[in-house]
Amino acid sequence: MSAGVQLLALRLEGQRYGLPLASVERVVRSVEITPLPKAPEIVLGVINVRGRVIAVVDVRKRFRLPQRETALSDSLVIARTPARAVALLADAVTGVVECAENEAVPAPAIVPGMEYVEGVAKLGDGMVLIHDLARFLSLDEERRLDEAIAHA
Repeated sequence: MSAGVQLLALRLEGQRYGLPLASVERVVRSVEITPLPKAPEIVLGVINVRGRVIAVVDVRKRFRLPQRETALSDSLVIARTPARAVALLADAVTGVVECAENEAVPAPAIVPGMEYVEGVAKLGDGMVLIHDLARFLSLDEERRLDEAIAHA
């Protein structure tokens, strides 16, 4: 990882996760999510953000965290994968953190098999798991999502 990477920190089940700030478009308050028939099970549905239909991805399901009802206090992080914009549902967004090169360790060096996590940042106030948005949706999930949106 390069020196001085900025991450948007978000919280799920008490654990901090980070997204590279350059891939984040905006953070919005939780809104009603419209179900999307035939979408991959990781997709909760879609939202309309300024005329764009954006898929809402269930980060809890991807990371095998306990499921819970969406709360009004939840946040939606609109971020770009290499293929599309997605909304990631988070318990809270805690702000931007700066991560120096010597504070980040590639995920396989700590826990092999963490395919959706690029690395782990060791900061003074705890650890941040860094999302890998390029691998967040599989090719099959991308294809099925495209088909579901086209049929909606």
